Amino acid sequence: MKSLKVGLLGIGTVGGGTYTVLTRNQQEIASRAGRGIEIIKVADRDVDRAKAMTGGKVEVTDDVFSVVSDPNVDVVVELIGGYTLAKDAILKAIEHGKHVVTANKALIAVHGNEIFAAAKAKGVIVAYEAAVAGGIPIIKALREGLVANKVEWIAGIINGTTNFILTEMRDKGLAFSDVLVEAQRLGYAEADPTFDVEGIDAAHKLMIMAAIGFGIPMQFDKVYTEGITKLTSKDIRYAQELGYRVKLLGITKRSAEGIELRVHPTLIPEKRLIANVDGAMNAVVVKGDAVGPTLYYGAGAGAEPTGNAVIADLVDVARMQNATVEQRVPYLGHHETPSALPILSMDEIHSAYYLRMRAIDKPGVLAEVTKILGDRQISIDAMMQKEPQDTETEADIVILTHVTVEKNMNAAITAIEALPAIEGAVVKLRMEELNK
Repeated sequence: MKSLKVGLLGIGTVGGGTYTVLTRNQQEIASRAGRGIEIIKVADRDVDRAKAMTGGKVEVTDDVFSVVSDPNVDVVVELIGGYTLAKDAILKAIEHGKHVVTANKALIAVHGNEIFAAAKAKGVIVAYEAAVAGGIPIIKALREGLVANKVEWIAGIINGTTNFILTEMRDKGLAFSDVLVEAQRLGYAEADPTFDVEGIDAAHKLMIMAAIGFGIPMQFDKVYTEGITKLTSKDIRYAQELGYRVKLLGITKRSAEGIELRVHPTLIPEKRLIANVDGAMNAVVVKGDAVGPTLYYGAGAGAEPTGNAVIADLVDVARMQNATVEQRVPYLGHHETPSALPILSMDEIHSAYYLRMRAIDKPGVLAEVTKILGDRQISIDAMMQKEPQDTETEADIVILTHVTVEKNMNAAITAIEALPAIEGAVVKLRMEELNK
């Protein structure tokens, strides 16, 4: 059987890793795919670098559209990122009847509905394993490995930059701003880290997993997104004293009322495996009704781990290129969109909470706070008070609650902040048990 001819758009970090692994493990990959897979053309803005990386063995151009329209190319691998050129290139490749592999989570999360519709009409494959969690095969697990399950919830550490920052804040007691500088120096964080530290990158990935897990269309504008920029080392330390670790989690849950879609800092019991995922590593827990909670762990970024995911998609294309649309795994795991459930607003989600407040150290304050919580049917799970330091007259009070509705918690916080004895704003962090 003739080899699968690949056109590569972008040979930066991931493109370079893809080229390296595909070249190094060519025989192994061909054995698994049942045919050879070879990159025959590369498009990159830096033509000289691309030629150096490929050793003059493939055609190199700076024109992406000459690749997507090349009749010798069977599948286009898009690794240039962004929404504009990448989208135009993918849609043009589909128009030319070419299969597509992409690592572009932002594009899939925002424009996936349009791209999948175009691909279905043309009968071509769009594969995107590398778009979520790098080297962890979470897309394949959701689309294929857990196909017999009704997915109940998904929770993941799906951004390595923020996980590295939170690990350093916990281990070294440093402020967010100090660790961010170190993360940038080490190459974990970009010069403009907004997409990572504000949770946008994680939200893109969460939307993709939710769409597959629950059979819903992409609705990225409905993902609640809260980053880690306001987290303090004090709250991370207090959480640890209470037996919890703080992680930026992407969480999506299905209930009778609708689907939760949220990214935010979250307290997790330290005995959970995912709570012990440190540094720049990623992990995803999926709860299915048949298998229970399952954990997927590994490198969420990097040249060769992500390149591996790209090649896994190429192998799938090589195996299924001549299959009918009905014989292939659907783009989002479902031949039809089965879920008509709405996306819930944050007011309607259910969570337990960590609250920290600064209170004047005098009798009766705790009684006032607990009454406010009780009046809104919010029960307390644990409480900790830190004695005032030196000449201070205020003490830190930390309260952990049982699960309640977010709107009730917000109302309670408003009332607590209005108490004369409470100084400033109440810190609110959500908590998840992730055990059932």
